[in-house]
Amino acid sequence: MIEIRELYKYYGEARALGPVSVEIDQGEIVGLLGVNGAGKTTALRILACDLLPSSGSVRVDGIDVVERPEAVRERIGYLPDVPPLYGDMRVGEYLAFAARLRGVPSQDVSRRVGAVEELTALTDRHDDPISTLSHGYQQRVGIAQAIIHEPKLVVLDEPISGLDPVQIVEMRQLVRQLAGKHTVLVSSHILSEISETCDRILVIKDGQIVASGTEAELSARLIEGVRVRLTVRAAEPAAIEIARKTLGALDGVRALDTRDTVDGLTTFLVDTNAEVRPSLAKAIVGAGLELFELARVEHELESVFLRLADPGKSKAKEAS
Repeated sequence: MIEIRELYKYYGEARALGPVSVEIDQGEIVGLLGVNGAGKTTALRILACDLLPSSGSVRVDGIDVVERPEAVRERIGYLPDVPPLYGDMRVGEYLAFAARLRGVPSQDVSRRVGAVEELTALTDRHDDPISTLSHGYQQRVGIAQAIIHEPKLVVLDEPISGLDPVQIVEMRQLVRQLAGKHTVLVSSHILSEISETCDRILVIKDGQIVASGTEAELSARLIEGVRVRLTVRAAEPAAIEIARKTLGALDGVRALDTRDTVDGLTTFLVDTNAEVRPSLAKAIVGAGLELFELARVEHELESVFLRLADPGKSKAKEAS
């Protein structure tokens, strides 16, 4: 779907991006992860035909962004970090306006407005002025305008910026709904959001892609082992010992730490050399214990990100 070859972007003599070479397949949700100023927005603006590259080639659905930018724009839905909204317009009126701008046939405009309002949970806001909406709903309108013309590629620049925790979960679900029918490229500097939302992560540093892969692949490459938090119903010493022996006997488990027991639930931290969560779950259930939680410890992804995006901070954190 996206083919980028030796892409560079300069502002005067300052290199903002490059060299970048990457491919993204149809239907993927890919996260572009990097600190502020790493080059994320520059890359997205080139894909959206908002900026010209200095050199290299970028193709979207086989079409060169320099040679045929209008054809590329027809295939892309773009939500910049500041949504292009008109506060005095009503939601439905604005989406119809956006549809006409993007070449949706007049007889199909009403149908498309209704479809994207339903997908983005805006049906009840159809007649509301955009200026009266919360920030979360304005972000939804921003995504709705980006997909109004059924683009093959949807580009979202920091879509959860400024959202509260509930809105973040809702936005995550909305982005996941776009998968398959659309290829989605999400830019963010929020580690947990990229991990929860995207199929693959591209880590960008100083204008270059320094790593590509799933969270597990990046962790395995850069972190010696993985830490898993596991909570079971076990309050009595005998039950806790059964859980300890069951977990400790599994292949790949390097270390096991028992945390405090609260309300009849005991939490274990398991250090492993590989992805063993399915085995941990199966073993606990097989031992007749109730499993309440099983998750990667968040600091693993944070460590990956720091090592890739800012080695200086990573070393300082490890030293502390």
